[in-house]
Amino acid sequence: MKINVVNTQNVVTEEIELSDYVFNVTPRKDILQRVVLWQLAKRRSGSHNVKGKSDVHGTTKKMYKQKGTGGARHGSKKAAQFRGAGVVFGPVNRDHGYDLPKKVRKLALRMALSAKVSENMLVVVDDFVGNEYSKTSDVVKRYGKCEKILFVDCDKNAEVYRGIANAVNYDYIPQIGLNVYDILRKDKIVATKDAVKLIEERLS
Repeated sequence: MKINVVNTQNVVTEEIELSDYVFNVTPRKDILQRVVLWQLAKRRSGSHNVKGKSDVHGTTKKMYKQKGTGGARHGSKKAAQFRGAGVVFGPVNRDHGYDLPKKVRKLALRMALSAKVSENMLVVVDDFVGNEYSKTSDVVKRYGKCEKILFVDCDKNAEVYRGIANAVNYDYIPQIGLNVYDILRKDKIVATKDAVKLIEERLS
């Protein structure tokens, strides 16, 4: 599979070959969903917490005698049925992440990239250099305001990062951080030809 490479003036400069193994895979929604849910689960902080019976302040002295009062039998005032007492089986601090096979994660990434290629939503450029990408106004003028775009480069370029990240709906990420969730939530991917080569090496 071949794709055109364009320069900062959007003129085709060359044509490169894309690996069919990485960019020509039939997407499966179930695989993509598994990886997206896995990513979102790992992102959760898990900091929700409530106090149980042993955490709240209160006496453990028996409230009144066991029999003869006509009332229900009670012991500690920290039991869940009383006001200000502990919660039974409430949420506690925990990690929501779980394991997912590396094969599945790489397959889903290849599927997400292939979906963008099949929709003609992958744009390969020479490089992110010069004022064309360091100035937010120039980037927006070229790509438009409405589209959600993910810019992918080999490494993080601080100057270009500021120019792109200041625009609404644009994100800039090094190729090593490329993931299924970010690909699917964007309309288009703009990547440098060197980043595409590194992605192919990583996923082959």
